[in-house]
Amino acid sequence: MLNARGRIKLKQSEREKTMTEKEMFLSNWDREHKITLKVLKAFPADKADLKPAEKSRTAKELAWVFVAEQSVIAEGAIKGQIDFGSLLPPPATFREVISQYESDFPAILDKVRKMSEADYNSMMAFPVGPQQMGQFRKADVLWMSLQDMVHHRGQFSVYLRIAGGKVPSIYGPSADEPWM
Repeated sequence: MLNARGRIKLKQSEREKTMTEKEMFLSNWDREHKITLKVLKAFPADKADLKPAEKSRTAKELAWVFVAEQSVIAEGAIKGQIDFGSLLPPPATFREVISQYESDFPAILDKVRKMSEADYNSMMAFPVGPQQMGQFRKADVLWMSLQDMVHHRGQFSVYLRIAGGKVPSIYGPSADEPWM
């Protein structure tokens, strides 16, 4: 629920805490990043070339999407302009992909944290279809990037199962990581 100042009101024990949308985004992004990292680290690195179907990416290429979400989409939202051509190809090894994903995150998270509320809520161009651009709040681009990462993590968990890896708990228990 939003209060008059646009803050989200949450009940926490017997006191109330308010959180801005940006603070909520940062909290969610940090949590989802940790879960994604856990899933990536569970993948057998020697199966990086796994490709479940002809039109599918390899496991390493799909894992590189998480780096792209941070380095191209999130960085572009911060700057107000996304350069899709700026993404480099994946490194040689799967472990390097994980390392890049892990090492890039703190600086990008900090950049979002340092955005003013006005900048976080300002508008920017973003693709809405083939050769079509629309106007979106930077905040919405960041949220979309987070949701897209979660979507690709779901895909990646299927790759993990196919590769014979153990699927960790994501939002609840898994067959490989039961809670009871």
